[in-house]
Amino acid sequence: MWQDEIVEEIHKIREAHAKAFNYDLRAMFADWQKKQNASGRKVVTLPPKKRSNTALERTVERY
Repeated sequence: MWQDEIVEEIHKIREAHAKAFNYDLRAMFADWQKKQNASGRKVVTLPPKKRSNTALERTVERY
């Protein structure tokens, strides 16, 4: 099977980061946020997308 060197490197980096935080997702997320805030880049928060109820309406119409 063909392996991509870049993907392998990313997997190693992700594994090392997770291991450094004992696979604690909250600690990993806090670290990502700290790095994001320290980067000085503008962070954009988008509003959630509104879902259409057309599929639900079609289901209700059948019954």
